Amino acid sequence: MVTPVRVVIALCLVAPFVALLWVDSYARTDPTFIGMPFFYWYQMLWVLLSTGLTVLAYRLWQYDRRTRTVRDGGGAR
Repeated sequence: MVTPVRVVIALCLVAPFVALLWVDSYARTDPTFIGMPFFYWYQMLWVLLSTGLTVLAYRLWQYDRRTRTVRDGGGAR
């Protein structure tokens, strides 16, 4: 069953793939950050963002399972 929470979970998990597979959006050297070209620090930033988005997706999944269990009468699915 598709719920708004599951749509947000899917977006959290798909966003890093879209951002990093679209190479033309970050295939440049400027702006630099602490001497590091944009190409490299953008990818390193996505390592942190991906971690945060994965944690958020996991927490939302747990929330969705808890609410479905309560709503469905406590049965395991």
